[in-house]
Amino acid sequence: MSQRHRNQEAAPPPKMDLRAHAHNERHRIHSELHAVVQQVGAGYEPDEVHEPGRAWVPTHHHDAEKAKKETEKAKGSKLRHWKVKDWKRRSGVRKAKAQATRMAGEQA
Repeated sequence: MSQRHRNQEAAPPPKMDLRAHAHNERHRIHSELHAVVQQVGAGYEPDEVHEPGRAWVPTHHHDAEKAKKETEKAKGSKLRHWKVKDWKRRSGVRKAKAQATRMAGEQA
């Protein structure tokens, strides 16, 4: 069962809201950069003009403590390739393909 929302007090906002917020932020930055270009074109020095930055970034990009915890978790539980679901199927497919090429070589 998924552990995604178990440790959080509140569920994260819906994806549509996050995407709309990110879209609005990109639009704001684009229009502010356009205003900067207009000002520089009008004769202002580039050093005198305020360059806009990203005011909104999802929290997981900022939270250093969360990143440290995630890396500690990842170190403790390395993914072993033989524990991946498809490992047996992949090795079976490889064996079948090798046997088919051997049989084709013997018949020719």
